[in-house]
Amino acid sequence: MTAQTDFLSERRVRQAMEELLRRAEETGQRPSVLALARRFSMSNTTFRRYFPDITREIGQARSAEPPAQGERTTAYDKLVARNARLKRVNSEQQAQLRLAAAEIQRLALLNAKLLGDLEEARNVTPIRPRVR
Repeated sequence: MTAQTDFLSERRVRQAMEELLRRAEETGQRPSVLALARRFSMSNTTFRRYFPDITREIGQARSAEPPAQGERTTAYDKLVARNARLKRVNSEQQAQLRLAAAEIQRLALLNAKLLGDLEEARNVTPIRPRVR
């Protein structure tokens, strides 16, 4: 499972580490060296051998005290808030749709009445098909 590390720059690994730390903070999970090593298809030991500084930083972030529950917004909390917002938007749009349908019905009835009045004013006789 070891991979060549010639093509891996420390900058690229640090970017992946920052993304891992950000995702861990969002979800409330602890970051791990193994997750970062797997991202580059490397074994845990090989990764630790080639990137000891990054391994140390992840270890420090892993052992750091997580923020209090009130301060941290988890992905679940964000999802619940998003779901509530979407429900509000959906109900508003349904109300607007009912209003638009009622307006279309009113306009259709008005159009039929006006066409009838126009035909009557022009003395138009409707041609009806013969009944056999």
